[in-house]
This record gives sequence, C-alpha cells and structure tokens, in this order.
Amino acid sequence: MPIIKSYADLEVFRISYKNSITVIKEMVNHLPREEKYDLADQLRRSCKAIPRLISEGYAKKHMPKHFAKYLTDALGECNETIVSLQHCLDLYPEFINVEICKELIGSYDVLGRMIYNLSKKWCCFRS
Repeated sequence: MPIIKSYADLEVFRISYKNSITVIKEMVNHLPREEKYDLADQLRRSCKAIPRLISEGYAKKHMPKHFAKYLTDALGECNETIVSLQHCLDLYPEFINVEICKELIGSYDVLGRMIYNLSKKWCCFRS
C-alpha cells in the first residue's frame, strides 16, 4: 500500500477532482440557459465541494471526529451531485452527452462508497 503524504495521494481525492472537471466541462457548460442559476449552479457547487472537503478533512486527520465529519459532508455532496446529474439526464438529454452523464453517475456512486469506507476505516490511516 502506498504511503500517503498528502490529500492528493488519496484515491478518493483524485477521482473526485477529475470527476468535478468532467462535470463542469461536459455537463454544466451544456445545460440550457434557464438552468444557469439553478441546476448548473448547484451541480458546479456540489461537484467542486467533494475534493475540497476531502482535502480540508485530511488536514484534520489527527482529530478523528473532525476528519470523519468532513468525509461525511463529502459523501453528502457526492449524493447531491448524483441527483443533479440524474436531473440533467432526465430533463435535458438533448443538451448533454448522455453516455458521459451515465458514466459520471456510476463513478460518483462508486466514489460515495469509497468515501464511506474511508470514513469507517480512518483509524487505520497511515501517513
């Protein structure tokens, strides 16, 4: 198992960051204009919050309850992102790349399970 020296070494961080870039470039920027201040804004905010929460929580990894809280919040944002992507898929299939959206939903589903597992196993965390 690789040594974790930084939040950037966490797979959940790397996946969530990569996904956030894809969501913004491939989903948010293609939604209709009327969604600029609702779905697009919410999706942009929630997908970017996940890697931010993971990185902030990592800084507090020596305080178990704090680290777990940030991971729980990241999981909440992950679930929120899935719901927003599902809205994109169901409401605006003509504006977005449906296949990329489905891949993102699947990736965020896996990511959510990874975040949950990390939060349960944080006590075994080595840095």
